[in-house]
Formats: sequence, C-alpha cells, structure tokens
Amino acid sequence: MIDLLELQKYFIMQHIKEGDTVVDFTMGNGNDTAFLSSAVGASGKVFAFDIQEDALKSTEARLKAMNTPENYTLICASHHLVKDYVKEPIKAGMFNLGYLPGSGRKNITTMRETTMPAVIAALELLSDDGILMVAIYPGHEEGDLEGKMLADYFATLERKKVCASMFKIVNSPTSPYFYIIEKK
Repeated sequence: MIDLLELQKYFIMQHIKEGDTVVDFTMGNGNDTAFLSSAVGASGKVFAFDIQEDALKSTEARLKAMNTPENYTLICASHHLVKDYVKEPIKAGMFNLGYLPGSGRKNITTMRETTMPAVIAALELLSDDGILMVAIYPGHEEGDLEGKMLADYFATLERKKVCASMFKIVNSPTSPYFYIIEKK
C-alpha cells in the first residue's frame, strides 16, 4: 500500500539540502518539523507555525527527544502570518491541514480564511526549484472545502512558472491526499 507521508518526504527531498530554509506551516505534533530539521541540518533553518500552545510543547518535546539540530523557530501564530516571521526565500513548505492529531479538539481546525493567504504567502516566499506540499483531509467538512478551494486556486497558476500536481487515492474518497507545488 502507498504511504502518503513517505511519498511527501520523497518529493520534498528532491528539492532540499543541508543549509536550506524551510517552513512547517501546520506544526501539529512536530512530525514534519522534525523531518525538516533533520533534512536541512545544523546550518539550515526551520520555521514552524501553530495556533495551539499544546502543539508547540508537543513539538519541542519531540525535537529534543529525537535530538534534531537546534535549527528551528517554533511560532505560536497562524500560518497566514508567515511573512511577519520569515524574511527570506524558502526552499520547501509543508501544510497538513485539519486539526491537531490526538488533541481531542476536532473543532479547532485550519480554516479557508487563513489557509488561502498562507498558501499565497508560501508561494511568494518559495525560491526557484522550491516545493510546497499541502496535505488535505477531506473526512471533515472544512477539510473537504479547503481541498476544493485549493484545487480551484492551483488550477489558475501559470504553468510556465509553477507545476501544480495532486496525488490522490481515487477509490477512497475520504482518504487524505496532497498537492505538490513546484516552482520552476
């Protein structure tokens, strides 16, 4: 069976190297933050965003337990404010839209009103040969609507500058899927 998380990592690793600047737009429990931290190494920079203090605490504990390089900045703010914190081009960005896994608070979720400006800002910050991974969780209403909104938006991007792709398991309509946005 296909492991979507491993596929995301595979695609990202084709674009990043040690020393790069990357962003985890939806920190959650820190899995992507830890992956990115290790991937860009001690000379790289990782910025990670979440609106929940629990996410920062969980992520910080994970990063310390995994002995990742101390190349990260954990930010308790919405991802749509990325440009207030990140002032340099980024090589990669990861979004895992939805709610904080394991929190029991499914009512606190990413929302279209902040996801769209966050994705637009990510594209503006993205350097040449950079990549954005946007994971969609259509099993809840807001996730389904975010996915449709982003599909409409990504379809408008100029093909000569950006390649927008989607990876989806077609015989499982409520399974997560992801968009791959690569800047030429």
